[in-house]
Amino acid sequence: MDALFPLLSPSELIIAALIAVLAGFVKGVVGFAMPLVFVSGLTTFMSAELALAGLILPTLITNVQQALRQGVQAAVQSTVSFRVFLGVGCLALLASAQLVRVFPDQIMMAVIGVPVTFFASLQLAGYQISLPQRSRAVEVAAGAVAGGLGGISGIWGPPTVAYLTALNTPKQDQMRVQGVIYGLGAVALLVAHVMSGVLRAETIVFSVAMVPPAYLGVRMGLSVMDRIDQVVFRRATLFVLLVAGLNLMRRAVMG
Repeated sequence: MDALFPLLSPSELIIAALIAVLAGFVKGVVGFAMPLVFVSGLTTFMSAELALAGLILPTLITNVQQALRQGVQAAVQSTVSFRVFLGVGCLALLASAQLVRVFPDQIMMAVIGVPVTFFASLQLAGYQISLPQRSRAVEVAAGAVAGGLGGISGIWGPPTVAYLTALNTPKQDQMRVQGVIYGLGAVALLVAHVMSGVLRAETIVFSVAMVPPAYLGVRMGLSVMDRIDQVVFRRATLFVLLVAGLNLMRRAVMG
């Protein structure tokens, strides 16, 4: 055990696996937030860098599963439709990923937590941000913000969800589009953090170990998602954002 997981004790590994199940379940229900739950939970007993390494492979595999749930053709159509967001986000992610090893953990958490909490609070209070039509400028800005946060923290869901929610994207379409966006982003994240040194021999085994519990959680969450309507889906999405954002802000202040 110690040879395979030199950076974690057996009890820490078990706790990490339980967090992976929870992260997968939340993702299955609302389509995102796996990295948010991973980072929020794992950083209570390990460094943000190790938590980031741990979420890379589970994020990649479960997003591919989510993107292909309605078939390859639907996934390809979503890729083409959001190609600007994806392209800009990929470039921003690759650039910002190189800052991870010099970026303080608490600043990383604040950078994610503050905007997440602000957006979710406004939406739950009834202040809805709506876009009457697709805008190239807004899509470029959203992609840049999502990619920049994703490279630093592995979390690019909030700006993506904010953009899709503002477009009033239907539940099944939003789930698929998120899977495509996050899946391609996860590939870029994998490449970026092999280059940055975050994903290396000592950490990749931990990331592999997180795949089965995360996948189990996603399967459980999808069975719930299929039974809820659009209004419940939207509110559940915003509630998850709010809780995760508040927790990250707490960690940024208290360490």
